[in-house]
Amino acid sequence: MLTLLNLLKDGRFHSGQALGVALGISRSAVWKQLQHLEAELGLSIHKVRGRGYQLASPLTLLDSLKIEESLAGWTVSVFDSIDSTNAEALRAVDRGRVAPFLILAERQSSGRGRRGRKWVSPFAENLYYSLVLRIDGGMRQLEGLSLVVGLAVMQALRALGAAGAGLKWPNDVLVGQKKIAGILLELVGDPADVCHVVLGIGINVNMQAADEVDQQWTSMRLESGKACDRNFLAVELSKQLQVYLQRHQSVGFSALQAEWEANHLWQGRPVSLTAGVNQVDGVVLGIDNQGALRLKVDGVEKVFSGGELSLRLRDDS
Repeated sequence: MLTLLNLLKDGRFHSGQALGVALGISRSAVWKQLQHLEAELGLSIHKVRGRGYQLASPLTLLDSLKIEESLAGWTVSVFDSIDSTNAEALRAVDRGRVAPFLILAERQSSGRGRRGRKWVSPFAENLYYSLVLRIDGGMRQLEGLSLVVGLAVMQALRALGAAGAGLKWPNDVLVGQKKIAGILLELVGDPADVCHVVLGIGINVNMQAADEVDQQWTSMRLESGKACDRNFLAVELSKQLQVYLQRHQSVGFSALQAEWEANHLWQGRPVSLTAGVNQVDGVVLGIDNQGALRLKVDGVEKVFSGGELSLRLRDDS
């Protein structure tokens, strides 16, 4: 199917006969493969008598060599379809693959967000990105790490057309009130000794419709009005990560605290923080030097951190 998709990705018409010759199969077998493409990958293919077959929209597929040659020292693997890039990254660590390395996918069948939520992952529309780093005995290197990743994602999005991108504590990138990217960090090993951390990043790139998403969302294409080459985005994101991760390692998160707060869209806003059935109402003061959220609650400053927390703007804001 991937060979057929590569023949069709230019968005032009291709005759069934030409496709059959290129693939070494009959025209009826071509038709069956086209039906598989539509069913399996959710692609729309136009059929016009006398002209042949055409993808409804041209596709630019991820190119591991193009991305890898732009980066210093990261190996890159691209999967056509996978359960999730984070899951594959963790399996690769278990197999002994040497970090740093990058896992990308055209589609995820079981993409995950924070707190076990599904991350909608249509084929060849968005960026599903997992970077694996090795951390040697440096708990300090983990302080505020997801917030540092958020800064890198935000800067990459701004550089490629999403000028209004900003941050929402702890792991989201928004444009206005609409989510454009999410971050999921997973740790394996002993943080006090040697461990690996997977920086999982999902970015809505060229997606224009998604019935399954249960919150307000937007995409690079919706914000800029034009399609974005995901290869360019993967390279720009990787370069921003290299810059911010180096700064974080050299000077610690406290040196990035002010920059993060300056880009936090909910700074000074009234919010509700929930953990399970418990809810705390307060006003966002900012973050501390480890990336925990500072809220003013009933006139008193309180600090909150943890992966199971959810932050929402209050209705009275």
